[in-house]
Amino acid sequence: MKIVWRRWGDRAVNGDRRFSFDTVAATLLQAYCQLLEPAAGSSTPDSQPVQRQVSSTSRPWVANPVRSLLRGLIYQTTQPYHPENWGNSALVFAPHPDDETLGCGGTIIQKKRAGADLKLVFMTDGSQSHAQFVAPERLKSIRTQEAISAAHILGLSLSDLMFLEIRDGTLAQRQPDAVAAVTEILQGQNPQEVFIPYRRDGIPDHDATYQVVSEALHQLGRAVTVYEYPVWFWNHWPWAGSDGAWIDSEQNFFQTLLDLRTSLKTSLKASLRADLALLKTFNCSVQITDVLEQKRLALWQHQSQMTRLIPHAQWLTLKDVSGGEFLKCFLQPRELFYRYSTFSC
Repeated sequence: MKIVWRRWGDRAVNGDRRFSFDTVAATLLQAYCQLLEPAAGSSTPDSQPVQRQVSSTSRPWVANPVRSLLRGLIYQTTQPYHPENWGNSALVFAPHPDDETLGCGGTIIQKKRAGADLKLVFMTDGSQSHAQFVAPERLKSIRTQEAISAAHILGLSLSDLMFLEIRDGTLAQRQPDAVAAVTEILQGQNPQEVFIPYRRDGIPDHDATYQVVSEALHQLGRAVTVYEYPVWFWNHWPWAGSDGAWIDSEQNFFQTLLDLRTSLKTSLKASLRADLALLKTFNCSVQITDVLEQKRLALWQHQSQMTRLIPHAQWLTLKDVSGGEFLKCFLQPRELFYRYSTFSC
């Protein structure tokens, strides 16, 4: 069956206490403190660690030292999106309404400001996110309107939106039809850039979107610059989860290091191995500090995902995932991408 797409126009530590650290902890502490000390006279957003301001006069400390270290390393090793590319035409493929804003909302805003011909393609209808509370057809309608509202905040018009309307959760089963539809869109739009979910995002519709668009790009038969954006990939420690604790003071950092030892001996090694690989994977970043509030406003348009439309504890929102730490991953100074060119990677 052919898919027809539609276009829409704590703990406090006594300062007298002393702790002994092994070599690994000492090295981690040294690197951590270096991260917190920007170069003298520097006031650029790039030099600032991701941090929580405790008060207007206190020194800011990051939520999780490992998370901060990794993010700082990634920021240092990625190449900035080149200003000459802002006006390049682009297609952004979103598995569900909201993924486009989460993963690359700041980038979309800036490309549209530069006059880029940019279109959004929503692969599924999002009708299953809260289907236990709202009939799928009704939820589909809600999420479509949310997508339109968010797109408007991002700088797009109705004519910039396309909806494949594949039932939420079934994209993998519809892959041949989806490939045909996406190939048709690519041929019609002829974009210079394509944005798709990160290949290891780990959610069925996200992984299927990557596979569908990758196959369609292969059939297109010409070079296109691809930007893979992570979404659900971030939902693991140290980026999200309960392992990390807020650090509100310098003394509390030492206790947090001790508390992390259990994790360091168990899951941390595997997590770090995977996350350090990101230093080679995420090779492009976009500075979004100036448009972060606009991105936040666009994300807020997805009310079914950001708030409880029905006052029921089982209506989960993005703010509920990992106690809010997951959502914070998308409100950082930069958006990260794995960039490559088809037929050359």
